[in-house]
Amino acid sequence: MARLLGIDPGLRFTGWGLVAAEGNRLRHLADGVIATDSAANVPERLRALHDALTALLAEHRPDEAAVEETYVNRNGTATLKLGYARGVALLAPALAGIPVAEYGAKAVKLAVVGTGGAAKEQVAEMVRRLLPGARISRADAADALAVAICHAHHRASGLRVAAGVRMA
Repeated sequence: MARLLGIDPGLRFTGWGLVAAEGNRLRHLADGVIATDSAANVPERLRALHDALTALLAEHRPDEAAVEETYVNRNGTATLKLGYARGVALLAPALAGIPVAEYGAKAVKLAVVGTGGAAKEQVAEMVRRLLPGARISRADAADALAVAICHAHHRASGLRVAAGVRMA
């Protein structure tokens, strides 16, 4: 059994979800959202995110982690801040010696729903179906669980590659 942590990074809210994967069987273990103080400056928020992820990794001890890739939008400042949060989300597990994979949003949607163009609501509904009994705290946590499910599917299908290699 492997404990897989999915992370949906954001500077304001970072979703996380932990699943147990045994072959094609998945079981929900935990999920949540790390929120940073929007009144704080960016370095303080990044440190808060790092500290929270480090505590989460120590508490849940995942075997592997997967992080959703950053999408580029029209607001350059928002994209840059999302990139900062994503950097922390990649770094925290790597510093803990945990292999980290990356998946694009389309790859996550394809793995969970069956189509890369699925709406967020469709992804959340499929996460609930794939992890029966899970009481998912927020949309950000559902997105993170979808990343973990995507990683589990890639592992089970033999598409797994060395840590740090983009798997989208």
